[in-house]
Amino acid sequence: MRVMAQVAMVMNLDKCIGCHTCSVTCKQAWTNRAGTEYVWFNNVETRPGQGYPRRYEDQEKWKGGWVRTATGGLRLRSGGRFQKLLSIFASPVQPKLDDYYEPWTYDYENLVSAPLSDDFPVARPKSLITGEDTKIEWSANWDDSLGGTAETLANDPILQKLRKDSAEQIKLEYEKSFMFFLPRICEHCLNPSCMAACPSGAIYKRAEDGIVLVDQDKCRGWRQCITGCPYKKMYFNHRSGKAEKCHFCYPRIEVGLPTVCSETCVGRLRYIGIILYDADAVTKAAAVKDEQKLYEAQLDIMLDPHDPEVIAAAKLGDIPDEWIEAAQKSPVYALIKHFKVALPLHPEYRTMPMVWYIPPLSPVVDLLREQGHDAEAPGNLFGAIDALRIPVEYLAELFTAGDADIVTLVLQKLAAMRSYMRGVTLRNERDESLAEAVGMTGKAMEQMYRLLAIAKYDERYVIPPAHRDQAHNLEEMGCSLEEEGGPGMGGSGPFGEASGGPVPVAIESFNALRDRATADTAASSESLRDRTGDTNWDGN
Repeated sequence: MRVMAQVAMVMNLDKCIGCHTCSVTCKQAWTNRAGTEYVWFNNVETRPGQGYPRRYEDQEKWKGGWVRTATGGLRLRSGGRFQKLLSIFASPVQPKLDDYYEPWTYDYENLVSAPLSDDFPVARPKSLITGEDTKIEWSANWDDSLGGTAETLANDPILQKLRKDSAEQIKLEYEKSFMFFLPRICEHCLNPSCMAACPSGAIYKRAEDGIVLVDQDKCRGWRQCITGCPYKKMYFNHRSGKAEKCHFCYPRIEVGLPTVCSETCVGRLRYIGIILYDADAVTKAAAVKDEQKLYEAQLDIMLDPHDPEVIAAAKLGDIPDEWIEAAQKSPVYALIKHFKVALPLHPEYRTMPMVWYIPPLSPVVDLLREQGHDAEAPGNLFGAIDALRIPVEYLAELFTAGDADIVTLVLQKLAAMRSYMRGVTLRNERDESLAEAVGMTGKAMEQMYRLLAIAKYDERYVIPPAHRDQAHNLEEMGCSLEEEGGPGMGGSGPFGEASGGPVPVAIESFNALRDRATADTAASSESLRDRTGDTNWDGN
């Protein structure tokens, strides 16, 4: 057993209101520069819908993730080394700009500079790529709140995989149906296929926290990683010729702060914590034959941080005591492994994703209430779960490789918690039979309720700062992607390999960052001159 630590995230989809605040703040912090106009490290999709980029889940087309071989091993769906060598100078199996969208702005100048006329001046959309007039046909959230889905719903890859009667039910009653929002970032997988697909070895997984990063100095712009990633969360910077991706806001993580998308989330639906796992068991778990067993296989490699043997092995692997304590208090471990209400996104890709989701339940309650029933009564709740307008099978195709029983049990746990806590709130007698019906206890119900409904900031984010032994190295390391002279911004050679040198930056201490982030006035530009990265963002 080789114990390693992984920073992980859980999102409670019941709380997401689709406001896109997470996307906008991430965009402003990390991809608000030339070459990344179309890039969204964090995006929010409406489901049902095609997602971003369009139909990214169609792996028959995009060739992302892993497949199991006849001998029980794993190989990239996009092919082995010889096949990659043949296509290294042309990587056609990746989305085009039209699959993302052509980013645009508006000709606002025309509104104030147009000569006097009988007609009102207009601000035509202008492409941020060519600068020419463009016609807006698609964007990162084109399906937002069901907008535009009347024409595109049939192209939802998940919907096409469902049985015919379920698909027809959604199509025929779509106006009466409900939707839910699905925020997505890089999954920072335990078995990342993007890393395996990279010919130059530029993509690596940090040993201390499992965050997957791209070394901009090593990246040669082959774009094989874009093909390899089944979630299509690798992006190509057309200006620098480098690949970029979500880096889990590692400068903030290193000082004990949550990611920008989590910090600014209006619904407070994100949880960040530490998971201890057996690194030696990852490949075997990812190669399980039955795709519907991959969820349980991934649970099995997550280790109990309270187990003395695990603690001893973790210390033997130089995991600091603070990290072990953080793993014991981890909200993501509680939701994933203890309560078992969080599920992975597309486990069938065999990448062992580490951003998990609690499926939405609120539409069940809304449906019952509209029909005149007591929406919180346990019998009504349990009975309605199997009669959703969007079937449980749809959620199962997203989170359990099609195993609807697992999703049903999760929804029943959430429904039981609502009904149980309703009795507590009304000061009725605690109904232990509700908890027993879903394999839980009343005490566990109340603990889960506290975590999901009223958890405080330090309960939702249990992030140990980087160990003091690493402090000196961290002082001289910073991501300078957003600086003009940083790696990848020094020009373009024949294969886009031109790179700048390392840029020393001063990462603030936790106290200094906290003081500035909570100040009443904005920090001066002079005080921020020598720092780069999203730690400069303070909300002011």
